Amino acid sequence: MKITDVRIRKLPDEGKMKAIVSVTFDDEIVIHDIKIIEGADSLFIAMPSRKLPNGEFRDIAHPINAESRKKVEDAVFAKYEEIINEPEEKEEVESTQE
Repeated sequence: MKITDVRIRKLPDEGKMKAIVSVTFDDEIVIHDIKIIEGADSLFIAMPSRKLPNGEFRDIAHPINAESRKKVEDAVFAKYEEIINEPEEKEEVESTQE
């Protein structure tokens, strides 16, 4: 299965949750509400989940193995890096035109 689209909605920088992501596979299936969260040492993704009556959270959709998780993480983080660097690039272009 191939990742064909990654869409990121960046959130304000105040909290630990940095963005909400939708990942499309083979232009046929999409998983919404993947979260990019700032951990103690680095960013990580949290798959969509729901809260159980006992207070625990259970993933609704998730990769089956480490290789699949890495593919999703790599695609999400690559797109996130692209988005967080966009404003800086635009500012650099504007400042060189002055």
